[in-house]
Amino acid sequence: MINKGVVLSGLFEKPPSSIRRELNQLDNALDQEIPEKHDTNLLVATWNIRSFSSLTRKWNATASDSPKRDFRALAAIINILKRYDVIAIQELKGNLRALRDMMNYLGEDWGFLMTDVTGGRKGNNERLAFLFDRTRVKPSGLAGELVVPPERLQRLGEDALREQFVRTPYAVSFVRKEVTFILVTLHIIFGKHKKDRIPELKEIADIFKDWARRSNRWHHNLLCLGDFNIDRKGSSLFDAFTSTGLTIPADLENQPRTIFDDAGQPCKNSYYDQIAWFTRGKEALIDLQIQRGGIFNFLPYVYTDKKLSKNSISHRVSDHYPLWVEFKLP
Repeated sequence: MINKGVVLSGLFEKPPSSIRRELNQLDNALDQEIPEKHDTNLLVATWNIRSFSSLTRKWNATASDSPKRDFRALAAIINILKRYDVIAIQELKGNLRALRDMMNYLGEDWGFLMTDVTGGRKGNNERLAFLFDRTRVKPSGLAGELVVPPERLQRLGEDALREQFVRTPYAVSFVRKEVTFILVTLHIIFGKHKKDRIPELKEIADIFKDWARRSNRWHHNLLCLGDFNIDRKGSSLFDAFTSTGLTIPADLENQPRTIFDDAGQPCKNSYYDQIAWFTRGKEALIDLQIQRGGIFNFLPYVYTDKKLSKNSISHRVSDHYPLWVEFKLP
C-alpha cells in the first residue's frame, strides 16, 4: 500500500503547505481510481510525458524560469508513476535531470532501462524508457531495439516501409511471479500527413504477429504500448495498427488520450496512446487476464491555486494522460 500524503524530503525540500495539500488530494484521487498493488495482480502503464528533460529545481517555477517543469510538477508525476508496476515512457529527452532527480527520490526499489537518444531531425532527440518497481517485477534478460531486416525494406506497395523506424521500438522482458512478459514501446512518426504514419504502423503490426507466435512457444506474453499517433476505430491509421489482429481492450476504447480532449467524453480523433495485444490464435496472451484499464486525469489535482491554461500544464506535467491496464496473474 502506498502511503498517503507523501512529503518529499532529501532531494526535495519540504514543500509548502499548499502543495502538500495538493499532493494529498492527488493521492486520494489515485486511491479511488487506480487498483491497489496486491499479490495476484500486475499493473502496466504507458505515458508520453511531454519533453521529459530538464527541470527547474524550485517548487514553483517563475515566469522567467526555463523549463517550466518544477519540483511541484515532478512530485505529481512521481506520485502517479509509482502506482504502477512497470511504465513505458515516451518523450524522454537527451537531458536527464528530471529523470535523475526522480530516480534519486524513488530510491533503490525502483529501476529504469532506456535507449540512447534518436539522432536526426525526425527523431526529435527522444529516448524510450521503462520505469519499474523492483519489489514487484524484474527484467528477465531480453532488452533491445527492433531493427527491420533489409529484405523487408525492399518490399513493394504504397504502404510498405522503405526505411528503418524513425524511433526504433524498444523491447524489454520482465518477470513477475514466474510470469514472463515482453513489453515493446514505441513512438510512431507523426509526419506532415496522416498517411506518413501508415508504413510504420503496418510494419509493427506484421512484426508483432510473428514475434508473438514465437514468444508463445516459450510461454512468454507479448504486449505493445506507447504513442502510436492513430485515430479512432474506422480510420486508416487504426486499421493499419490492428491489421494483423492486435486488439485494444474495451476499457480503453472510449478513453480520452490527451488533456485537450474532454475528460468526460470519448475522444473523437486523437487515439494516440495504446496498450494492445493479441487475443486469438497462437499469438494470444497465455498467463495474463485483463481485469480493467483506464486513464488517470490529473488535471483537477495539479496547480490548483494557479489559473494555468491546459497548454501551460502540458509543459509542466504532460499533454497526455497516463494509460494503464490491470492484469490478473494465474
